[in-house]
Amino acid sequence: MDDKIIRWAAELQSLAQAGLYYGHDDFDRERYERIREISAEMVSTRSGLPAEKVRELFCGEVGYQTPKVDTRAVIFREGKILLVRERSGRWTIPGGWCEYNMSPVDSTIKEAREEAGLEVSVKRLIAVQDRAKHNTPEYIYGIIKIFYLCEAEGGEFSRNIETTESGYFAEDEIPGELAVEKCTHEQIVMCFEALRAGDEWTVRFD
Repeated sequence: MDDKIIRWAAELQSLAQAGLYYGHDDFDRERYERIREISAEMVSTRSGLPAEKVRELFCGEVGYQTPKVDTRAVIFREGKILLVRERSGRWTIPGGWCEYNMSPVDSTIKEAREEAGLEVSVKRLIAVQDRAKHNTPEYIYGIIKIFYLCEAEGGEFSRNIETTESGYFAEDEIPGELAVEKCTHEQIVMCFEALRAGDEWTVRFD
């Protein structure tokens, strides 16, 4: 996304998607389809990704384009934060996409159960962030990240299709091998700061 061509392609795709959804004239729809196709070809050419893969990721939605929502379940035990290890070998705060038929809180509870094996309750909002301002690499579409402070009420970890292990880490034990596209060292430190601040914490937002 540092590439102007990619940014322009993303904007063209967004405009074409809105035009396809709101437009009623068949000729206009044909033009919007072609604009969307050109934008996908631009991304494919610039990124080296196969054109079909770009179309799948880039042109699959309908309606007015809006950011996706990612939620993270921040769980502490004895002053240490829970991280889960993905199959890639990298660590992250448990979380994922907000389901279309679930609230952000309900999605957070579901992700904690699926990735960490824990039943949790959500206690406090830590931050609402524009992913593009905090995580790399930047994605072709917008993402809003929500961090919730949660409390574990039961359950235990078991290996699953997404994560291979879990562990609690002190602030000076944060692993270097993080899935930074989902969770950075700075974001984990922010969670420790929220824990220490307690009720005095001011929600961070972009």
